[in-house]
Amino acid sequence: MLTFLKAQTASVGATVVDFVVTVLAVEFFGLWYVMANLIGTVSGGITHFALGRTWVFHSENPNVKAQAIRYFLIWNGSLVLNAVGIFLITHYSGISYIISKVITSIVVGIGYNYVMQKSFVFK
Repeated sequence: MLTFLKAQTASVGATVVDFVVTVLAVEFFGLWYVMANLIGTVSGGITHFALGRTWVFHSENPNVKAQAIRYFLIWNGSLVLNAVGIFLITHYSGISYIISKVITSIVVGIGYNYVMQKSFVFK
């Protein structure tokens, strides 16, 4: 249970990075919300890998490259799920991209990211 709570805390930290970058990219740099979401997701992904490896799962595997490759594979799935989710919710419901991002992030974070990182990336 502690690992799950730490994973969720790390996810929140990475999500803060993700959201700040996304909102700045849209509101200050005028990027399309889907492109801004991709940039935010990359930023959050880098943050999350670092926190997951060192703090959440206490990985002692000396082969950081192999873990990074596994993380990258899973992260690509997350990237696609987040991009598709935010687009579908925003485009078809007309609600704000920020609300769409929150909904999508929660579903993907718990239903996909945690499970795959625990069982595949940092096993």
